[in-house]
Amino acid sequence: MNAYVPILVLGAIAMAFAVVSVILASVVGPRRYNRAKLEAYECGIEPTPRAAGGGRFPVKFYLTAMLFIIFDIEIVFLYPWAVHFDSLGLFGLAAMGLFIINVSVAYAYEWRRGGLSWD
Repeated sequence: MNAYVPILVLGAIAMAFAVVSVILASVVGPRRYNRAKLEAYECGIEPTPRAAGGGRFPVKFYLTAMLFIIFDIEIVFLYPWAVHFDSLGLFGLAAMGLFIINVSVAYAYEWRRGGLSWD
Protein backbone atom coordinates (compact mmCIF):
# COMPACT_ATOMS: atom_id res chain seq x y z
CA MET A 1 0.00 0.00 0.00
CA ASN A 2 2.93 2.36 0.64
CA ALA A 3 3.78 2.34 -3.07
CA TYR A 4 0.42 3.93 -3.91
CA VAL A 5 0.58 6.76 -1.38
CA PRO A 6 2.50 9.19 -3.67
CA ILE A 7 0.01 8.53 -6.47
CA LEU A 8 -2.94 9.18 -4.16
CA VAL A 9 -1.31 12.35 -2.82
CA LEU A 10 -0.67 13.59 -6.38
CA GLY A 11 -4.29 12.84 -7.31
CA ALA A 12 -5.53 14.74 -4.23
CA ILE A 13 -3.32 17.73 -5.08
CA ALA A 14 -4.58 17.74 -8.68
CA MET A 15 -8.20 17.52 -7.54
CA ALA A 16 -7.71 20.32 -4.99
CA PHE A 17 -6.01 22.51 -7.61
CA ALA A 18 -8.88 21.99 -10.06
CA VAL A 19 -11.59 22.75 -7.48
CA VAL A 20 -9.76 25.79 -6.07
CA SER A 21 -9.11 27.15 -9.58
CA VAL A 22 -12.79 26.92 -10.56
CA ILE A 23 -13.98 28.49 -7.32
CA LEU A 24 -11.35 31.23 -7.44
CA ALA A 25 -12.19 32.06 -11.06
CA SER A 26 -15.89 32.40 -10.26
CA VAL A 27 -15.19 34.62 -7.24
CA VAL A 28 -12.45 36.86 -8.65
CA GLY A 29 -13.27 36.81 -12.38
CA PRO A 30 -15.02 39.69 -14.18
CA ARG A 31 -18.78 39.57 -14.68
CA ARG A 32 -19.40 41.64 -17.81
CA TYR A 33 -22.14 39.76 -19.60
CA ASN A 34 -23.57 41.07 -22.86
CA ARG A 35 -25.67 39.68 -25.70
CA ALA A 36 -22.65 38.45 -27.69
CA LYS A 37 -21.13 36.77 -24.64
CA LEU A 38 -24.32 34.81 -23.96
CA GLU A 39 -24.59 33.50 -27.55
CA ALA A 40 -23.80 29.87 -28.31
CA TYR A 41 -20.70 30.81 -30.33
CA GLU A 42 -18.34 33.41 -28.88
CA CYS A 43 -16.14 33.76 -31.96
CA GLY A 44 -17.82 36.93 -33.21
CA ILE A 45 -19.77 35.34 -36.04
CA GLU A 46 -23.51 35.40 -35.76
CA PRO A 47 -24.83 31.82 -35.68
CA THR A 48 -27.03 30.83 -38.60
CA PRO A 49 -30.39 29.15 -37.97
CA ARG A 50 -30.24 25.38 -38.15
CA ALA A 51 -32.68 22.73 -39.17
CA ALA A 52 -35.07 21.31 -36.56
CA GLY A 53 -33.03 18.13 -36.24
CA GLY A 54 -29.84 20.05 -35.54
CA GLY A 55 -28.45 19.84 -39.07
CA ARG A 56 -25.93 17.41 -40.46
CA PHE A 57 -22.19 17.47 -40.12
CA PRO A 58 -20.05 16.63 -43.13
CA VAL A 59 -18.33 13.25 -42.95
CA LYS A 60 -14.99 15.07 -43.10
CA PHE A 61 -15.24 15.94 -39.38
CA TYR A 62 -15.67 12.31 -38.42
CA LEU A 63 -12.86 11.17 -40.71
CA THR A 64 -10.49 13.70 -39.18
CA ALA A 65 -11.43 12.58 -35.67
CA MET A 66 -10.98 8.95 -36.67
CA LEU A 67 -7.55 9.69 -38.13
CA PHE A 68 -6.50 11.36 -34.88
CA ILE A 69 -7.68 8.37 -32.86
CA ILE A 70 -5.84 5.92 -35.13
CA PHE A 71 -2.52 7.71 -34.75
CA ASP A 72 -3.05 8.48 -31.08
CA ILE A 73 -3.71 4.85 -30.18
CA GLU A 74 -0.80 3.75 -32.35
CA ILE A 75 1.63 5.98 -30.47
CA VAL A 76 0.23 4.98 -27.08
CA PHE A 77 1.03 1.33 -27.82
CA LEU A 78 4.19 1.70 -29.90
CA TYR A 79 6.19 3.84 -27.48
CA PRO A 80 6.12 1.45 -24.47
CA TRP A 81 6.72 -1.48 -26.83
CA ALA A 82 9.81 0.23 -28.26
CA VAL A 83 11.14 0.98 -24.77
CA HIS A 84 10.85 -2.66 -23.60
CA PHE A 85 11.46 -4.37 -26.92
CA ASP A 86 14.33 -6.57 -25.65
CA SER A 87 12.41 -8.01 -22.70
CA LEU A 88 9.23 -8.87 -24.64
CA GLY A 89 10.80 -11.39 -26.98
CA LEU A 90 9.01 -13.15 -29.81
CA PHE A 91 5.57 -12.84 -28.20
CA GLY A 92 5.92 -9.05 -28.07
CA LEU A 93 6.99 -8.95 -31.70
CA ALA A 94 4.02 -11.08 -32.79
CA ALA A 95 1.56 -9.03 -30.71
CA MET A 96 2.89 -5.78 -32.18
CA GLY A 97 2.76 -7.23 -35.68
CA LEU A 98 -0.94 -8.03 -35.21
CA PHE A 99 -1.51 -4.57 -33.79
CA ILE A 100 0.21 -2.91 -36.77
CA ILE A 101 -1.95 -4.98 -39.16
CA ASN A 102 -5.07 -3.92 -37.26
CA VAL A 103 -4.08 -0.25 -37.36
CA SER A 104 -3.21 -0.55 -41.05
CA VAL A 105 -6.73 -1.77 -41.81
CA ALA A 106 -8.18 1.32 -40.11
CA TYR A 107 -5.69 3.53 -41.93
CA ALA A 108 -6.58 1.95 -45.29
CA TYR A 109 -10.28 2.51 -44.59
CA GLU A 110 -9.58 6.15 -43.77
CA TRP A 111 -7.58 6.54 -46.98
CA ARG A 112 -10.33 4.97 -49.12
CA ARG A 113 -12.98 7.25 -47.58
CA GLY A 114 -10.92 10.33 -48.52
CA GLY A 115 -9.86 11.36 -45.04
CA LEU A 116 -6.34 12.23 -46.18
CA SER A 117 -7.28 14.49 -49.08
CA TRP A 118 -7.78 18.12 -48.07
CA ASP A 119 -10.13 19.76 -50.57
